Amino acid sequence: MLSQDKRHLIAKRVAEELEEGQIVNLGIGIPTLVPQYLGEKEVYLQSENGLLGIGPAPTEEELDIDLMNAGKEPVTAIKGSSFFSSADSFALIRGGHIDVAILGTLQVDVKGEIANWAVPNQPILGVGGAMDLVAGAKKVIIAATLFNNKGESKLVSNLTYKTSGIRRVELFVSDYAVFKFTDDGVRVVEIIEDITIEELSEKVGISLEYAEEKILN
Repeated sequence: MLSQDKRHLIAKRVAEELEEGQIVNLGIGIPTLVPQYLGEKEVYLQSENGLLGIGPAPTEEELDIDLMNAGKEPVTAIKGSSFFSSADSFALIRGGHIDVAILGTLQVDVKGEIANWAVPNQPILGVGGAMDLVAGAKKVIIAATLFNNKGESKLVSNLTYKTSGIRRVELFVSDYAVFKFTDDGVRVVEIIEDITIEELSEKVGISLEYAEEKILN
C-alpha cells in the first residue's frame, strides 16, 4: 500500500504549481489531498459533482455527511462557495473555465497522453469526467506515484491502456520526480527521490533528460 508520506509529498508539490485566483478541479485520490497544502493561497477548488469552493478536509466536529466531493469523501466549503447541478459543473469544464485539472493516472506516455480509466481484463466503470477534463481544462497536472502496485512504471514509451483523450498534459508530479511534456517529449524538471537521473532512466526504462529550467532542490 502506498504510504501516506508519498501521497502527501505529491500533493504538497502539486500545490506549489497553483496560482492565486485559479479555478482548479480535483480528481479522485491524491489530488483530493492538495487543499491541505494551499496555506493562504486563494485558489477556488471545484468538484465535478457540483461544488466550487472546496476547503480542507473536515475535522470530526466539522464533518457534514451531505458535503462530499466527486470521490465520495467528506469535504468542507469555504466562505463564498457555491453549489450547482452536475450539468452546470460540466458546462464549466467543457466551456474552458477550469484553469487547472489535477488528475490521477494509470499511464502517461512520453508525449504526455494519459490513460486513467480502464485496466485490461478488469471491469470498466466508464471514463466519467476524465475525458471532459482532459479536453476542457486549460492545464492538466498528473498527481500519481511513478510505479503501480506491480512495480511497473506509469511513465511509458507508448500507452497500452485506453487513452483518456488526445491531449498533452503539462506536468506529471510523482514521488520520484516532476516531469514536463513538450514538443520534444518528456523532460525532468525536478528529482524528488534520492536518485540520479541515470538511475531514474534505468528504473522507468526510458532515457530521460533534464529540462532547460532551473532544477529545484
